[in-house]
Amino acid sequence: MELILNFINMSTAIIIGIVVILFMGLRTVQQGNVSVITVFGKYQRIIRPGLNFIIPFIETVFKKISTQNRSVELEFQAVTVDQANVYFKSMILFSVIDSEEETIKKVAFKFIDEKNLMQALIRTIEGNIRAFVATKKQSEVLGLRREIVDHVKEQIDNVIEEWGYHLQDLQINDITFDEAVMVSMSKVVASNNLKAAAENEGQALLITKTKAAEAEGNAIKIAAQAEREAAQLRGQGVALFREEVAKGMQNAAREMQQANLDTSMIMFSMWTEAIKNFAEYGKGNVLFLDGSPEGMQKTMRQMMGMDTLMSEDKK
Repeated sequence: MELILNFINMSTAIIIGIVVILFMGLRTVQQGNVSVITVFGKYQRIIRPGLNFIIPFIETVFKKISTQNRSVELEFQAVTVDQANVYFKSMILFSVIDSEEETIKKVAFKFIDEKNLMQALIRTIEGNIRAFVATKKQSEVLGLRREIVDHVKEQIDNVIEEWGYHLQDLQINDITFDEAVMVSMSKVVASNNLKAAAENEGQALLITKTKAAEAEGNAIKIAAQAEREAAQLRGQGVALFREEVAKGMQNAAREMQQANLDTSMIMFSMWTEAIKNFAEYGKGNVLFLDGSPEGMQKTMRQMMGMDTLMSEDKK
């Protein structure tokens, strides 16, 4: 009976020991991570997210590696080719290339620890930016954010790929200079703005004067056209008036001839009517008339001479 109890106790202890050993071999890996397993210090395999089993006392979890994106903020100084200090604030985004076994082996064994990895990564990026900025003038740096990022990614990707990592993005959040440089740059910007404003004002004034000149020229052209048309109409009116006067005089002369009257009476009547109109409607005009008998005779002879010319023109 005692032997049976001892056997049972021994079996129970063995079972308990096996269960404990099995429990000790269980390992849980969180999503977004993988674990590297070594046997007596030598790489053995990787275990992926979920519940895994390792051989207790033989297999050991060497390192847990995250496959998620990681970010680091950087602040550093660079010097341009014209000896201006440039201060950068930036952020890098990087991650493990993939979760394949060869990539994970690089990530696990390239660096002693996380601190050394981050130091190498940060210094490499800073060195590439400094080398790029050293070839540029301080006036060019502010406009070269995209070029700086492209240069760094091109240079860095080949390097950190050997470490099992990939640089996903580099954000340059701020670029500043020494205070004296910032003040001088502000003055340059201000002077350029004033120059641009003066140029714009000059262009606006030129346009205004040009438009005014065009408007004045058009007004003069329109006025000249109107004056020409008015002169033509006045000339036509005078011609019509003369034509009508000639017709009236012709008809009056014909009627007087039929009545056996002297046509010089018409001339005398027209002359007296003209004198009357001058006196009635004149505005300050002074007319000198010869009222002597000789002067009257001279005037009548001239008027009769005009009548003779008009009669000849009619024939």
